[in-house]
Amino acid sequence: MENSNFVIMADATCDLDEQLQKEYGIVIVPSHISLPDGRSISSFHKWEEFTREEFYANLKNNPAGYKTAPPNVSEFSAIFEEYAKQGRDILILTISGGISGTYNFAVSAQKEVSEKYPGVKIRVIDSMRFGPGHGLIMLHASMLRSEGKSFDEVADYIEQNRNRFHQAGWLDDLSFVAKQGRLTHAKAFFGTLAGIKPIGEFDYNGMTTVIGKVKGAKAAYAALIDYIKNTIENPENQIIFIAQTNRYQQAEIYKTMIEETFHPKAVLIKDVYPMCGINIGPGLMASYYMGKPISQGLVDERAILDRYLNGGNS
Repeated sequence: MENSNFVIMADATCDLDEQLQKEYGIVIVPSHISLPDGRSISSFHKWEEFTREEFYANLKNNPAGYKTAPPNVSEFSAIFEEYAKQGRDILILTISGGISGTYNFAVSAQKEVSEKYPGVKIRVIDSMRFGPGHGLIMLHASMLRSEGKSFDEVADYIEQNRNRFHQAGWLDDLSFVAKQGRLTHAKAFFGTLAGIKPIGEFDYNGMTTVIGKVKGAKAAYAALIDYIKNTIENPENQIIFIAQTNRYQQAEIYKTMIEETFHPKAVLIKDVYPMCGINIGPGLMASYYMGKPISQGLVDERAILDRYLNGGNS
């Protein structure tokens, strides 16, 4: 599917597996992972070092033992130069700048390489997303390229529409979040016991924010489907991702519900690989799709969920 006119790149936080990278002609700039045994390895998008289950079990037991680091400026420069030498323009979409310094490193590399190859366009875009949300934007960029859109048309479209990529799901392992210093242990313990499902959405700046809490999986699934109904646009034309961090059975249930309700082109259950998984932990189960622009402060999105929950409880 790759168009020889320009290259589409992402850093490894996009969570696209090797098959999708090849199918959509997307180049990945490797990142770095430090393991509890002291080794440092490149990020990967297939389970070779360990299985998904082993990784998330070990991560839950030892969250402080894993660290991540983005590509540095020299690493970005090297891969940019590889394609610049061929005279190919480069469009790279990075993880949200609110989460990582990756965007700034890529911009520094872009300036460096552009001085050496002034005839080559290099454009760095903050995807304002991470994980499969970032990956889904990459697919849209590739599909636009395959339709014959120009470099600037694709880049402009992504910049203008990145705020329309939604997340609708939950994180049910609050104990991990507490260990990461994002929630008190007492609250996490209570939430886990009570079966509370915190519903998360990307905010206007690309950070995941809890917009409501639902008790029990059955009620949470129903609330999510209603939420998607009120935020998605043209679902029949979409590829929808479902991300899960060791919650594959729940993702299968969610996939069936989305397929039966919205009839999209495809629903793909996607692993969250270690580069993002280390910072998310086990217990994520969320869909990613394109819809209405996300509002400032998630005002509209909170109202949608509140209306559903209040109606269900009245």
